[in-house]
Order: sequence, then structure tokens, then C-alpha cells
Amino acid sequence: MRALIQRVTEASVRVEDEVIGEIGKGLLILVCAMEGDDPAKSKALAAKISKLRIFTDDAGKMNKSVLDVGGAALIVSQFTLAADTSRGNRPGFSAAAKPDIGRALYELFVADMGDLGIVTATGAFGADMAVSLTNDGPVTIWLDV
Repeated sequence: MRALIQRVTEASVRVEDEVIGEIGKGLLILVCAMEGDDPAKSKALAAKISKLRIFTDDAGKMNKSVLDVGGAALIVSQFTLAADTSRGNRPGFSAAAKPDIGRALYELFVADMGDLGIVTATGAFGADMAVSLTNDGPVTIWLDV
């Protein structure tokens, strides 16, 4: 699975002008299930993200995890993270999992994050969404598991 993680002071997602998910301090996680991914990858990605020490401690060093600071996670499905631009200017997305598998793994990832004690909010799988955020730092990290 692939994720783009942004440390935020706030983030929200809208569908048709209605806020369907929002958080304060925490992580905006754009996530994509890739072809061949399975439930073990979802658990591994959730475990990795939950332990990432990307929040600052009292000395100003990135030494705390989202769990340590009591942060939340806004998790948004984003198949375009699978973009392949190696053959021209129009991205191909064949490396992304098929929609039914992608949806199942996205929902499992949300559950896995919640099982780790992280409060979660979500976007809507497959919807046209408008995501707003205030990137804190900015801190943006790409993960593949």
C-alpha cells in the first residue's frame, strides 16, 4: 500500500459542499491500495504510520508520534498515488488495485488505524472530494509498504 502523510493542524474533506470528515491536530493520510496488496499490508502501513515520530517534543525535535500527541487521522482514498508517467504525459493507473479490492483495503486500513487507538475521520471512496488542510511544518512523507 502507498500513502502520502501530511502533518496538519487541521484538515477536512467535502463532498458536494458538505463536510463529511474533519480533524484538528494530526495526520492527513492519502492512501492507495496497489495491485497485489493484502490485509497484511494494511496492518503494516497502519502500524508504521502510528509510530512515525514526526511531531515535535518540548525541545522542538520530531520525536513524538500521532499517538503520543493525541492526534487524529483524516484518511482519504487516492488511487492517483499509483500514477505511472514513465510512458508520456498522461498518467496510467494500472498499478492501483481494482476498485472492489481498493475499497476493501481502504476500509480495512481505516479500521486498522482505529484499532491502534487513533481517532479517524474519512473521505468517501470513489467520490469527487475537496480536501482542505493546514500543513504543519510543512511535514509531508511518502510511504510504501
